[in-house]
Amino acid sequence: MCALAAAWLLLISTPAAIGVGHAFKTASRCASDGTPGDASEGASEGDASDDCLRTVSARIDHTEVVRGRKTTSYRLYVVEADGTEGRATLGGDPSYRPVASPGADVRVTYWRGQIRYVDLATGRKYSHADPRDDYKVVATPGLAIALYGTGFLWCWFWMALHSRVAKRAHPSDIGLPFLAAVCLALVGALAPWATDDMGAALLLVGGATAVAAAVCAVAAVFLRRRRRGDDTIDVPPTVPTQEEHFPGRILGEVPYAEHGTHLLAGAGLLAATMGHPGVAHRRAVPRTLTPLRVRHPYWSDPSPPQLRSQACVLECEDEGVPVLIVTDRQRMPWVLGALTSRP
Repeated sequence: MCALAAAWLLLISTPAAIGVGHAFKTASRCASDGTPGDASEGASEGDASDDCLRTVSARIDHTEVVRGRKTTSYRLYVVEADGTEGRATLGGDPSYRPVASPGADVRVTYWRGQIRYVDLATGRKYSHADPRDDYKVVATPGLAIALYGTGFLWCWFWMALHSRVAKRAHPSDIGLPFLAAVCLALVGALAPWATDDMGAALLLVGGATAVAAAVCAVAAVFLRRRRRGDDTIDVPPTVPTQEEHFPGRILGEVPYAEHGTHLLAGAGLLAATMGHPGVAHRRAVPRTLTPLRVRHPYWSDPSPPQLRSQACVLECEDEGVPVLIVTDRQRMPWVLGALTSRP
C-alpha cells in the first residue's frame, strides 16, 4: 500500500502539479481583455484560450475573515468596472495596516478562470489559487511515505545482513535502522518546502540517504567489534519465597517445551503454563533438566517477540537434549533459583 500510494503521489500527482505551476509561471499576457466567465475561486480551470494572464482594474467590495487552526486568511470580494464580481482568498489579516479596505482600487490577475494574484496598495499578494508550489503539497506525503516504506525494506536488509555476521541479537540492531528510516521520512517531508524545485528536493533526500547509510554502516562495524568475546552473563540464582508467575518460554525437543507463554517458579519448582498460575494448567520440568549457562540472545533463537529486546537465555541439557529457557533478565534469577534448589 505504501508503494502504491507513493507511486501515485510522486509519479502522477506531483508531475501534474509541477506542469500546472510551470504553465502559470511561463504564461504570457493576454492580447486583449475578455470576460473571465465565472471568476470565483471555485471555478473550474478553463480551456487553452484562458491560458494567458488577464489583468483588470477592480474595486474591493468587502472582505471576509477566514480563520484556520493556525493561520488567518481572508476572502477578498472585488467588482470590476463592468459589474463582474470575483473573489480570491489571501493570506494574512485584512485589517492589518490595513492592506485591503472596502472601496479601495486594486488590480486582479486571472488565469484559467481564477484570480491568481492581486496588486494592492501595499504590493502584490498571491492568492491561495497560486499553483506554483502546489506540487509541494503532494510531494511531501509522497516522499515521506516512500522513504518510510523503503525504511522497512532497509530494516529487513540490515537484519538479514547483520544477522549473518553477528550471532548475538541486540535491540539496537532494529532500533538503529528504524530510527534512520524515520529521520529520512522527516527529511523527505521537509525537502520540498526547504528547496525551490523538485530536483533540488530529490538531491537533498539523496544526500540525507547517503549520510544515513554511512552512519548505519559505521555503527554496524562498531557494534560488531564491541560484542566480540564471551557472551555469558553472570546471573546469581535467587530462590523465590513464593510462587512467581511471569512471561517466559521453554524451547527444545522435549515433551514439556512450548507448553505455554509463561513460567511459574518457586522453591524447587519450575513449570510452564498457558498464562494461568493454576495447578491444572502447569507442566513442571523434570529433575533431569540441568542448567549450563546464561547468555545473551542469538538471532537463531526463537524467543518470544515481546521478550526479544530485554531477554536472556538459559542453556540447559536434558539427558543430552539441548533445551533453552527464555525470559527477561529480572526474572532469570528466579529460574536459576528454582532449578538449583531442587532436592
